[in-house]
Amino acid sequence: MAAKKKSTKTKASATKPTEPLSALLRLPSGPVDLSAIDTAATPGYPGAGKADAPALTEALTPELSELQERLYANGRSEVEGAPSVLVLLQGMDTSGKGGVIRHAMGLVDPQGIQLTSFKVPTPEERKHHYLWRIRRALPKPGMIGIFDRSQYEDVLVVRVEQLVPVSEWNGRYDEINDFEKKAAEAGTTIIKCFLHVSFAEQKERLTARLASPAKYWKYNPRDVDARAKWPAYQEAYTDALERCNTDHAPWFVIPADRKWYRNWAVAQLLREHLIGLDLSWPEATFDVAAEKARVAKS
Repeated sequence: MAAKKKSTKTKASATKPTEPLSALLRLPSGPVDLSAIDTAATPGYPGAGKADAPALTEALTPELSELQERLYANGRSEVEGAPSVLVLLQGMDTSGKGGVIRHAMGLVDPQGIQLTSFKVPTPEERKHHYLWRIRRALPKPGMIGIFDRSQYEDVLVVRVEQLVPVSEWNGRYDEINDFEKKAAEAGTTIIKCFLHVSFAEQKERLTARLASPAKYWKYNPRDVDARAKWPAYQEAYTDALERCNTDHAPWFVIPADRKWYRNWAVAQLLREHLIGLDLSWPEATFDVAAEKARVAKS
């Protein structure tokens, strides 16, 4: 009997989805119905479930590290047109923005990261246009920027809490689209991630934060106030997703009820976008042969 041939499928290929996750999670253009998107789904996940998630996520590290280093090297070497990447994280309280930053973005070298958390505007920021602080935080060439919340707060919180007139926030969608288009044209690849968590899961996570003194620091009483306005926030998110879903800066909807899937998915999206940049290592700006000779003689 002939011996069976060993599978040619590598361990690395087994850790990746068979279809690009950027295609599976990209929000289609047109009307948005968030209630129709399963917050506990795991599209594209190559594993069996939660148990193998840590290993599958960690398996992305070597490739992510090299891809990031190429990006960083191009920026550091001041290569003309060196790009940057912006990972924008938006979602309801407890959706896991901090978890993604720790577990997914933590897979890459922190020296190549620019992290900005957008909280309530400071008195200085209030003196300027709402996009002023956003523009200042865009990643420099060669860097991966991370936005924990973003310009979308100005069509979400501002809208629901009625902080400005309807006519004012309603005009911001076009402003945001124009801002993102200019950033993309300047060389920034924008990965907008909406972390889609359910109403029930949010309650479980808030309850867990109150169950242990070690988690009290995560709890914010204002989160319950916002939870009471869940329908209004879902409506606001629906409009932001629908009206700011462009080819240059599309939305990716990340099911966020399963933390392990959420973290893997964002890391995988980053990997796919870095691959898409197709970056080479920067050319030497010196005579390599001459420098090898000098080092050998030193």
